[in-house]
Amino acid sequence: MTKNVLYGGKKVKKVEIGTLVLESGKKIPHAELAYERRGPLDAPVLLICHALTGSQYAVGTDQEPGWWGGLIGRGRPVDTEKYQMITFNVIGGCYGSTGPQSMNPETSKPYRMDFPAITIRDMVHAERKALDKLGIGKIKAVIGGSLGGMQALEWGLLYPDDMEQIFVLASTPYYSDYGIAFNEIGIAAIENDPAWKNGHYRSSAEVKGLEIARMAGMVTYRSAALFKNRFGRAVKETKNGVSVFETASYLRYQGKKLSARFDANSYLYLLRAMNTHDIGVGRGGWKKAAARYKAEVFAYSFEHDLLFPPEEIETFARTVKHGEYFFIPTEYGHDGFLVEFEKWGHLITRALEKKDKILVGRS
Repeated sequence: MTKNVLYGGKKVKKVEIGTLVLESGKKIPHAELAYERRGPLDAPVLLICHALTGSQYAVGTDQEPGWWGGLIGRGRPVDTEKYQMITFNVIGGCYGSTGPQSMNPETSKPYRMDFPAITIRDMVHAERKALDKLGIGKIKAVIGGSLGGMQALEWGLLYPDDMEQIFVLASTPYYSDYGIAFNEIGIAAIENDPAWKNGHYRSSAEVKGLEIARMAGMVTYRSAALFKNRFGRAVKETKNGVSVFETASYLRYQGKKLSARFDANSYLYLLRAMNTHDIGVGRGGWKKAAARYKAEVFAYSFEHDLLFPPEEIETFARTVKHGEYFFIPTEYGHDGFLVEFEKWGHLITRALEKKDKILVGRS
């Protein structure tokens, strides 16, 4: 069953998927996923998977472009006149899907930290159930970056016959210890904030730890070169003889911006879900798992990506039977998959349309 409901002051499309049995064995009854659906209903389906703080609004509108609005849309590299796009807000998210903010049917109160722990595989199983409810069987491709790339990788192993192609941007077959370390900084910042109140805060905007977590994350999302070229040690102002650098002002702005739109508890759940990512678990290691992909796998790395190093993505792509690898030069680092579409959007267009056979190698 699908429905349109008001959520956060706007109409949100949701699909009810029933009881979701998690990898842990726990169950989420009456689970729902919020979604965006664009393009002709009879066109090949592309499943778009969002990153950590993303939403179902990959395309968005002219007034409010989505987080991949520069890549997906009418006349864009991924054209909504040629393909049907579906993006779900992940289970555990905070844009309408069942998550910590949702009502627990057993208590008639919000789950908060009673929400069960989730994994990347749980997200994918939820999306498969949602597609079934929408009457969609096989799809042309799964496309995702970062956390979305983790989902794309699991899609190809959990449902190997369900897609022709997988596009993995800025993601590796397992999450690194370095990434887990930065996630732990974010987790500790939130949980040690007195305003968090064990997840019982009134508003995420009160949880300054979420702002700090975002600031720490931003340092890993962008490159040192980008910070240097953008700010150049410029001083925004001086307060009581203390210089406030533009870099610091930027990070604080990003922290406040996120806390105004994202749920602190969801942030915790999704960070921990990222930490679980390893396609090799239960499959004999990541190399054996990589050999099991049936779909074509297109892997894209971005220069200066600290969290998902290009060399690891290249090694993975060369391990996959039908793998192709592309290195994207950029100063944006990990966030390169969200910008500069003119550098790499055409590579996805070309692969989707299969006009040319693209050789494995750097582009």
